[in-house]
Amino acid sequence: MDVSTTPAVERVARVLAGQHISANAEGDVESAGRRIDDMWRDYLPDAVAVMKTLREPDAAMAAAGDPAVWERMILAGLEQGKPETVVL
Repeated sequence: MDVSTTPAVERVARVLAGQHISANAEGDVESAGRRIDDMWRDYLPDAVAVMKTLREPDAAMAAAGDPAVWERMILAGLEQGKPETVVL
């Protein structure tokens, strides 16, 4: 199985941005890559909401694997999505 080097919450945010921006989805920008690179952070709150929803697997997902492991994986992904805190 491949493992992504990009945090899950960023990948979700990029997909959401692409859905809104790209002409290949619901947007109107034909070559949207650069615009998505510039705007995906605007979609982080939505990405976090999606990932929070996924914390609890449905019955089919739970039957396919270990729900406790799944929850830990989603929580780890959410942890990466937290904004950095600067202490002065």
